This record gives sequence, C-alpha cells and structure tokens, in this order.
Amino acid sequence: MRIACLLVFIVFAVEARQPNFWHVLAEVGFKKTKVNNQEVEVPVFSNHLKSYHGNEISLKGYIIPVSETGAESKFMLSSLPLNVCYFCGAAGPETIVEVATNQKIKFTSQAIWMQGILVLNDKDPDHHIYILKSARIISEP
Repeated sequence: MRIACLLVFIVFAVEARQPNFWHVLAEVGFKKTKVNNQEVEVPVFSNHLKSYHGNEISLKGYIIPVSETGAESKFMLSSLPLNVCYFCGAAGPETIVEVATNQKIKFTSQAIWMQGILVLNDKDPDHHIYILKSARIISEP
C-alpha cells in the first residue's frame, strides 16, 4: 500500500512540476488572406504566445500517427484522444502540435508528456502552425 501511494505521489509531483501548455496554444486567431489567388487562413499568434517561440515547453497529449510504420520520429500530438481530435472535426488546429524527435516513439493510446522547442509557423503551409522540435518523452504510461 505504501508503495502504491508513493507512486501516485510521484506521478502527481511530475505532472505538477510540468505545466501543461495547451491553454497558451489556444491564444491564436486566424485571418483570411490571398495566396496565389486563393483565400487561405493564416494564424495570428497572441503576443503572450509569441514570447514562447524558440523556448522549451511541456505538453501532455496523445500521439496521432502520420504513417502506419509503427514507431515514429515525426507525428502529431493532440490535446485530445484520437477519437475526438482535430482531424476528426471535433477540435481546432490549436489542439494539435507537429512533433519532430531524434528517437522513434511507439504509438500508445495513453497520454504521454513531451518536452521540446516550440516553433510558431505562420509561413510554411507544408507544416502545422505549431511544431515541437528536438522533442523527447519526459513521462509515458
């Protein structure tokens, strides 16, 4: 019993020490603009959110694979489980982060904690508006 209580305490201590950043990523709006004669929406980041560009952040989220090859070093991390994520139409783009790691991460349906460098992207349409570079797992199920 004492070991179980200690493990629960450690999990809560890790989560309390790692502030979850999704609420800050929600500080984005979108404006319509024309690119190559097509109307597109580009992100407009709050000044508060911009202050984190290039800094290390922590996120607790769910892996959304971008291919079916098993372990991935590039994938999407969602604040919501797969069945209600952005790609299913249940949330907005601020609930997803593109992740690039130096290691292969195995898919799990459980939430994981990741840490990495936040990149705000309002220029490159081939990438998501949020990119977590040099990411690593800091806690897994």
